Amino acid sequence: MFQDMALDELQTKAEQGKISIIDVRSPSEYEDSRIPGSVNIPVFDDEERKEVGTIYKQESPKAARERGIEIFSAKLPDFIKQVKDLKGEKVVYCWRGGMRSKAAATVVDLAGTPVYRLNGGYRTYRNWVVETLENFDMKPRAFVLNGYTGTGKTEILQQLKSEGYPVLDLEGMANHRGSIFGQVGRRPHNQKTFDSLLLQELVNYQDREYVLMEGESKRIGKAVLPDFLMNKKEKGVQFYIELPREERIRVILDEYQPWNYPEQCLEAFNKIKKRIHTPVAKEIEEALKTGDYKTAVDRLLDYYYDPRYLHSITQYAEDHIIPIKAESVEDATKQIKQLLAEMNVVQ
Repeated sequence: MFQDMALDELQTKAEQGKISIIDVRSPSEYEDSRIPGSVNIPVFDDEERKEVGTIYKQESPKAARERGIEIFSAKLPDFIKQVKDLKGEKVVYCWRGGMRSKAAATVVDLAGTPVYRLNGGYRTYRNWVVETLENFDMKPRAFVLNGYTGTGKTEILQQLKSEGYPVLDLEGMANHRGSIFGQVGRRPHNQKTFDSLLLQELVNYQDREYVLMEGESKRIGKAVLPDFLMNKKEKGVQFYIELPREERIRVILDEYQPWNYPEQCLEAFNKIKKRIHTPVAKEIEEALKTGDYKTAVDRLLDYYYDPRYLHSITQYAEDHIIPIKAESVEDATKQIKQLLAEMNVVQ
C-alpha cells in the first residue's frame, strides 16, 4: 500500500534530485499552477473532469465515483507505464490529496511500482508558498540593474545566471517583459505560478551574499512583487547601464522580434496611443503597420519610454548609483563582472 509524504520531505528529496513529482490533475489545472519541477500525468482530462463533476452535483458522489473509475480504467496501462518510466522515487498529488491522487497511487503501487502521495495535495503546497512569502526575511543584499529600455538588462542577467551568478530573473518568472509590449509573443504567468517560481529561487539563494535583479516596477504583467522584495531592491546597489541609441534599438528588435507578432504589437500600441503627441503617434502606428520597426522603436524611445524611465530613476540618490557606460551588452556584462570582483563579493 502506498504511503503519504509530507511537504517538507518532498522538498528535501526534490532538492537532492531523488524524486519525480507527478501532478495527476487535469491539464488546465496544471497549466494554471503547479509545484515547480512536476510533470503532468492526468487521471482525467479537462472534459472528463467536468463530466465527473457534473455527475457529482446532479446525481450523487457514488455515481461520480463509478464514472470516474470507468474513465480511469481505460487509461491504466499507459498511466502506469508513464509513472514507472520516471526516474527516482515517485510522489503523486492532486488538488487536496483526495480521490484522484489516491486512485493513482493505489493502481501504480498494485502494479509493482512504489509510490507516495503528497499529504494535503497542491493546496498544502500553495498555502506554504503564501505563508512563507508573507513572512520571508530575505538575507542577501541586492545589486539592481537599471537603465533605459533596450540596455540589455534581461540579456545581461541571463548571461550572468548561466555563469553561476545568483540572479533573480523576475521577468522570466512572470513570463512578461515588464512593459506595455511585454507579453508580445508570450503567455504571462499568473500570480500563483510567479509566487512558486520566485520562492523557489529565494530559498536557493538565501545563503548567498547577494542577488542580482532588474529594477522592476511593482507589477510585471499579471504578477505583483512582494513588498519585502521591493524594499530590498530600493535599498540595493543600483547599476545604471547606458548604451548607444543604435545598440538599444538592436537589442529591442532582437528581443521582441515584432515582425513575428505584428497584430500583437499594434494591439499593445493602441493601449498607449493617447499618451503620445498625436502626429508622433500616427507616425509610430504607420511604421508598425508597414513593418518599419526600427523607426517605430526609435520614436517610442523618444516619446514614451525614455521620459518615463527618466522620471523613475530620480527616486535614487546619486551616491547609490554606479554608472556603466558600455558600447554593447557584452561590454556591459563584462563591466558588471569586474565591479562585482572589485567589491570582493563571492560569485
